[in-house]
Amino acid sequence: MVVPFAAGGATDIVARLLSLRLSELLGQQVIVENVGGAGGTTGTARVAKAPPDGYQFVLGNVGTHAHNQTLYKKPPYDSLRDFAPVVLIADLSIVLLTRKDFPADNLPEFIAHAKANEAKLQYGSAGAGSSTHLACVLLNAAIGIHVTHVPYRGGAPAMQDLLAGRIDYQCPTTSTAAAQIEGKTAKGLATLTRNRIALLPDLPTAREQGLSDFEASFWTAFFLPRNTPAAIIGKLHDATVAAIDTPAVRERMKENGIDVVTPERRSPEYLAKFVASEIDKWAGPIKASGISMD
Repeated sequence: MVVPFAAGGATDIVARLLSLRLSELLGQQVIVENVGGAGGTTGTARVAKAPPDGYQFVLGNVGTHAHNQTLYKKPPYDSLRDFAPVVLIADLSIVLLTRKDFPADNLPEFIAHAKANEAKLQYGSAGAGSSTHLACVLLNAAIGIHVTHVPYRGGAPAMQDLLAGRIDYQCPTTSTAAAQIEGKTAKGLATLTRNRIALLPDLPTAREQGLSDFEASFWTAFFLPRNTPAAIIGKLHDATVAAIDTPAVRERMKENGIDVVTPERRSPEYLAKFVASEIDKWAGPIKASGISMD
């Protein structure tokens, strides 16, 4: 299992939670290999070029298979053409998080204040092109505001400046935001996924608060190289579904702010259509923001 990012990140957490159970179900060891670099494209491209024999697959995410198709001027793979979709696994939810004294307590109030004060506001992220950046880009586009972006070298310094009141808001993952919300050092105004999340069950979604078609999540999924035989795709699919339905695995996912997708979203056919829709959804805001990678 190729994880196209460094160890310890959100995608790597999902990989580690699944690999042991997958090994048991498949009857052979599933080795997790971190192949980071170039926003996830290095490891993902390696699997795109691998033999279609089932021995290499990638744990892709919204960045590798949706964002990067627009972010990179010449992406080294085609997310739709170069892979065999296997299964959508989980959503790592994203939260609209503001400084604790921000003059809004819900999403409608945030929208009203942001529209009236957009020239004065700043939002932070873990870096230009990061999932935390692009989630806010998508949200800002949906609301219709233009706010100054402050990129940081990682999520930790961005969070430090939010807690200190130097920036106004950001869009971190739930696992990062939960402690700040529970400790009242920052305010959670909405979860940006389609459903409420287990780690913060009382936090309404953006959809519930008026953005009816809005969704931004850090999803993860398995992909094999294109032309992989259907029997191999089916075997990995069925083992993955059994793994994420294992109570111990689901509980560990929940503890890390990761919500397993519902059964109707787990088929290879669904994943193929979902990736195409995600590429389209993110393309407009990314292009409008002017972000580009070589």
